[in-house]
Amino acid sequence: MIDILRKEDCVGCNACVQRCPEKCIEMVEDGQGFVYPRADADKCIGCDLCERVCPVLNRNEPAKPKAVYAAKNADDKIRMTSSSGGVFHALARSVIEDGGVVFGAKFNERWEVVHDYAETLEEVRAFQGSKYVQSAIGDAFRRAEDFLKHGRRVMFTGTPCQLAGLQSFLGRDWGDKLLKVDVVCHGVPSPLVWREYLKYMTASGDGRIEITGVSFRDKRSGWEKFGLTVRAAEAESDPTSDSPRDEFELLFEPLTENRYMRGFLKDLYLRPSCYSCPAKRGRSRSDITLADFWGIRYRVPRFYDPSGVSLLLINSDRGERVFSSLRLESERVSYDAALSSNRAIERSVKRPKQACDFWRGFEAEGFPIVDRLCDEIRPSRRELWAARVRRGLSKVKRTAVGMFHFGKQNR
Repeated sequence: MIDILRKEDCVGCNACVQRCPEKCIEMVEDGQGFVYPRADADKCIGCDLCERVCPVLNRNEPAKPKAVYAAKNADDKIRMTSSSGGVFHALARSVIEDGGVVFGAKFNERWEVVHDYAETLEEVRAFQGSKYVQSAIGDAFRRAEDFLKHGRRVMFTGTPCQLAGLQSFLGRDWGDKLLKVDVVCHGVPSPLVWREYLKYMTASGDGRIEITGVSFRDKRSGWEKFGLTVRAAEAESDPTSDSPRDEFELLFEPLTENRYMRGFLKDLYLRPSCYSCPAKRGRSRSDITLADFWGIRYRVPRFYDPSGVSLLLINSDRGERVFSSLRLESERVSYDAALSSNRAIERSVKRPKQACDFWRGFEAEGFPIVDRLCDEIRPSRRELWAARVRRGLSKVKRTAVGMFHFGKQNR
C-alpha cells in the first residue's frame, strides 16, 4: 500500500490512483496546494500495484540523449504562439494527421491547469505555450492506455516526472504507437499559489471582473524577454445573454517584474520533490525532450531567431524517426552546448531558505511577501552569467561603434 512518509518522495503523478484496482486511493491537497495519495487500508487488497507504478520507488538509471538539435518551425505565426520554436505543434500535427491523439496541459474554465487530450489541431492550440503551474493529471494515463488498446496512436506530453509516471503505469513498450515527449522542467509551482494570485489580480470593489485569457509566454517584447499577460472582461450580469463582452488587457508584465513569475523563478513555492527531482538526466525515458534553447545567439548565431528557438534532445530510435519526418529548420549541436544553456536538464534547483518564510507569511501577507523575499535571494549562477554576457556584448558593441566612427573620421 502506498504510504508517503516524506513529501519529497511524491511527484503527484497520480499513477498509483489510476492503477489501483479497488479505487481505494485518492489524491488529497495539502496546505501548500499540492496533492498526495491517501489509501484506505480497509479497502486495500495488498496487490502492491500502487507501489509498482510509482516513479519515485522505481527510478530509471540516467541516460544521455542520442542526438541534440536546435530547431524551429518555419511558420512565423506558430512560433509566436508557442513557448519557443514551435516544435511541439509540428509533433502534434504529425500525430493528429495520422489519426492519433495528443495529451497535454491546458487551462480549464477556472484557469486551473489540467491534463487533457486533443483529436484535432484546433484542440491542440490549448496545449501550446508553457503553464507555470503543476497540472492535474486526473485519469490521463488510463485514457491514454485505452486509446492505445484500441489501436490509436498517442502522443503524451508533460514534465519528466509525469512521463516517468506514465511509463511505470503502462508497464510495457507500445512501440511506435506511443510517442513520449517531456519538457525540461525548472520545477512546478503550487496550484494554490496560482489560484490565490488570480484572486489577487481580479480583486476589485464590486468583483465584476472575469479572466478570459492567460499567457505565461507573451512574446511582444521578444522570446527572451517574455512576459505574463492576463486578459479579462466585465462579468456577465445576465448569463442567458448572447451579447459579446468587451475584453481588455488586465495585465502585461515582463517575467522579471511580475510577482508570480519572480517567486517561481526564485523557487519559493515549488513542489518539495522538485528540489531533488527523481526524473532528470534522462530518467523519464521519453522519446523526445523539448526546451528553450537559451544562449542560441552565442552558440549558433546564424540560427538565432528573436521569436524563439527550441532545444531538442532525441532520446530513442523512435524519437529520431519522428523528428526526421518533420518539416523543421534544424541544426545539430553538442550535448554540452545544450547543458550550458539549460542546466535544468540534469540539475534540480536548490530550495531557498526563504521558502519556509514564504509559506509562513503567505496566508497573512498575501502576494506582497513575494517582493520582499525575492529581494533577499541572491542572483542565481544563471542570472549572473546572463548579466556578464549582456555586459560583454554591450562592451563589444560600444567598441565596434567607436572604431567605426574613428575610421569614418580618418577617411
